[in-house]
Amino acid sequence: MAQKSVTTIPTDLQYQIILGAILGDGSLEFGGYIGTRLQLKQREQNKEYISWLFKMLCNLCRSEPKQKRDTSQWYFSTRSLRELTKLHKLFYLNSKKVIPSTIGNMLQTGLSLAVWYMDDGTLDYRPKNHTAITLSTDSFPVDGVKKLQQVLERNFGIVSSIHLSLCRGKRYPKLYIGAKSRDNFLSLVRPHIVNCFRYKLPPQMSQPFRD
Repeated sequence: MAQKSVTTIPTDLQYQIILGAILGDGSLEFGGYIGTRLQLKQREQNKEYISWLFKMLCNLCRSEPKQKRDTSQWYFSTRSLRELTKLHKLFYLNSKKVIPSTIGNMLQTGLSLAVWYMDDGTLDYRPKNHTAITLSTDSFPVDGVKKLQQVLERNFGIVSSIHLSLCRGKRYPKLYIGAKSRDNFLSLVRPHIVNCFRYKLPPQMSQPFRD
């Protein structure tokens, strides 16, 4: 019996998810001539999210998500793909994440924003008087975060500011989205938010919206 063919070229939708993951908690591991693989992991309480990511990327993977015994984290990785090496060259410099100059041509959908937000976003909600969003961009240099800030405004009309948080004597940049653009941002990401992350939406938006 002939083996079933396996598609290993990411679709446009998969690229949107992969991009959001790279901006968030995902990492790309370069494997030389065989290609690069995307590695994804989440805490045990976010297993539903890992399952969703795997469902969306399963044709690019060899095996299903597994759980680490020591940390209880759920994780999986894609196959090593040459298509992902192109992204590795853009998003990594000396083994550290950077934001490429072409990010404006790449970050264009609510799906990418949603994956980024589920990975690294925080909702600050106080009934009646305050709703704001923070995107943790600690792993990127400030000049890269400025590029993201510009792209959010140019591509989505989302106005943000850069806040520097102090940790162990070093300041790390975060993107803060306040009253002017919070509703715009939340309306873009809401259709894609997995149920285990609905706490990242204000109560009036937190009812399940998608299957």
